[in-house]
Amino acid sequence: MMWVDYTINSIPGGKGFKIMGDWDGEVMGKQKDGSDKGYYLYKPGDVFVVNEHGWLIKQEKKKEKK
Repeated sequence: MMWVDYTINSIPGGKGFKIMGDWDGEVMGKQKDGSDKGYYLYKPGDVFVVNEHGWLIKQEKKKEKK
């Protein structure tokens, strides 16, 4: 899937960035009315590692030890 027409807003000092769509939550799978789109670019809790080619690779969530 190709995601286009988004704005990347960065925190001063390079500590982080946010991909912004046309409305809050668009890239995180929300319609304008807040309902679920069924797909997303990323969502709260996702963790990514950047490889040597600049790709953000989603990491699997670690299972908690009991």
